[in-house]
Amino acid sequence: MPPTSTGKTQIVFVVPPQVHLLDITGPVHIFYEAACYGAPVNLVYTNLQTSQRQIDSSSQLSLAGMIDYNTLSLQAGDIIFVPGLAAELLLDEQFLTHTTLPFQQWLVQQHQQQVTICSVCTGAFLLAAAGLLDHRPATTHWKYLDRFTQRYPRIQVQHNRLFVRTEGLYTSAGVASGIDLALFLLEQQFGSRFAANIAKEVVVHIRRTNLDPQLSVFMQYRNHLDDRIHQAQDILAQSLDKKLNIEQLAAQLHMSGRNLTRLFRKTTNISISQYINKLRTERAHQLKQEGHTMQSIATVCGLKSTNQLRQLLKKVS
Repeated sequence: MPPTSTGKTQIVFVVPPQVHLLDITGPVHIFYEAACYGAPVNLVYTNLQTSQRQIDSSSQLSLAGMIDYNTLSLQAGDIIFVPGLAAELLLDEQFLTHTTLPFQQWLVQQHQQQVTICSVCTGAFLLAAAGLLDHRPATTHWKYLDRFTQRYPRIQVQHNRLFVRTEGLYTSAGVASGIDLALFLLEQQFGSRFAANIAKEVVVHIRRTNLDPQLSVFMQYRNHLDDRIHQAQDILAQSLDKKLNIEQLAAQLHMSGRNLTRLFRKTTNISISQYINKLRTERAHQLKQEGHTMQSIATVCGLKSTNQLRQLLKKVS
């Protein structure tokens, strides 16, 4: 039986043939944990081809029990996840232009009804085939970016991005980035603290897009794939009260100070000193709201005086 309206957000997971398991189970588990924490979400599983009742994953694990997507009644704010699938299907002209055409048309209808549509990894090819990504920024797994660009030249393909969002559409880089995307969606709907609790529950770092200024700076500038810079950002966020210079930071990352400085700016589009000042400013505002004295705030933020703190707060927006 298809799910009925329950007042909950419907999270629909499409299961294509030869689905990549982590592409789907990663986001599924995030929303499962969210439901356990009280989020009003309902998880639904549907097939891509209505004739299929059992689907073999790319890992040869079979999945069953999916419902026909045509029986779903979705509303604005509901979410559809389209995971990645085996490479040979992406090369199959029949699959992309004929076999999945009814599903693609359904996706377009859902987007017109303001249902949020997300792809994980090569699932972006199905959104692209439907024309949803034309003249819009999008990404996919790094291994398939060239093929994606060549096949769909109207798409503004983005490189080295965890995920890209535009007009109710989200595309992600692949596999674990689907988890990042799911956490981001939870944060959008239920707030940063809730998303952080879910991330802690599943023992993952929260990484966020630098295109969302309303987000905490502790989550900004994280929408990249360089683990060394993520590690540097983690160290900086945890060391605001310490006198840590560039060379000391670089040594922890087994890099030279010059290389770290160059790579940090290239990856985040911000300098290390600017990033530290933004971290200090946000931390200072948090402590101020909690009633701490200016002197104690300055100390926690690694500043020499309250005068230096005031100058920083005035300078950094």
